[in-house]
Amino acid sequence: MLADAALAVMWLGLTCYALFGGADFGAGVWDLLAGGAERGRARRALIEHSIGPVWEANHVWLIFVVVLLWSAFSPVFAAVMSTLYIPLTLAALGIIARGAAFAFRKASTELWQQRLFGACFALSSLLTPFFLGTVAGGVASGRVPPGLAAGDVITGWLNPTSVLGGVLAVVACAHLAAVYLCADADREGRPELAAAFARDAVLSGLAAGVVALAGIAVLHGDAPALFHGLTHRALPLVIVSAVAGLAGLGLLSRRRFVAARGAAALAVAAILWAWGAAQYPAMLVGTTTVTQAAANSSVLTAVLVSLGVGAVLLVPSLWLLYATFQRGPAGPRSGERRMSGG
Repeated sequence: MLADAALAVMWLGLTCYALFGGADFGAGVWDLLAGGAERGRARRALIEHSIGPVWEANHVWLIFVVVLLWSAFSPVFAAVMSTLYIPLTLAALGIIARGAAFAFRKASTELWQQRLFGACFALSSLLTPFFLGTVAGGVASGRVPPGLAAGDVITGWLNPTSVLGGVLAVVACAHLAAVYLCADADREGRPELAAAFARDAVLSGLAAGVVALAGIAVLHGDAPALFHGLTHRALPLVIVSAVAGLAGLGLLSRRRFVAARGAAALAVAAILWAWGAAQYPAMLVGTTTVTQAAANSSVLTAVLVSLGVGAVLLVPSLWLLYATFQRGPAGPRSGERRMSGG
């Protein structure tokens, strides 16, 4: 019971990282595709304004998930970190490069500097979710056995399911970001930007649907256990994800951007929980269950109590941070005058 509770809390943290941190990565993808210095200036200024106050805070969720995995399910932590250290290292470097480039671009005054740091920020935003998705694919397809570096450190993340996971992560992040940016642009009184991001959201949403449909064949051949779980136990969540995704596209066409945010978030969260439900009770497919990987009851109790106490401080603080920057106009768009390249 304690192990299941710890797993549920960890999955909730993973969901928050996908919905908030994922949107940050997706914003970087749209920064990359915004166009040249003049054509993309307004889009980049809105992206900078939207993610500037929260991009560092959103990584709290990733730290939370990693620490909880280490504390409550240390055998799984050891197996994943040692077998999949290549994509995890590349993702960590991407997070660092992305944050540094975002900060340096904001402080740069020369056009060549803004372009250099902008390119680093955008490419890191594209590659980081891809590598994180390959990690998820490696775990979900059963390529991470128990033990230190017991799996193949190359094919563990370079395989059909991992590539599918990486591509799906990128398009899902891009879709979330475009939907979120629609509402930001509308609130800022920029209907032309809202319409542009709405088109991006529809295209990326359709792309996510195509990738998901193509993934059926990939999972059937490469990860049969996951495929069986998704088409049986987790099927209701898969259906919820599909319906929410289609509803979000409809809401975008009606310019109901705030409601579309909720639908897009539900679509991504549902497919993430579908993965968890499909794989449960296995944490390492075919070898290790939740009960086998969990720490003893005293450790789990201490972890859950600590999380409860920490949530009293963390959740209201994050809520205040998000709410503060989601109300009212932003004032002067100094970013538009300062930014001139990507």
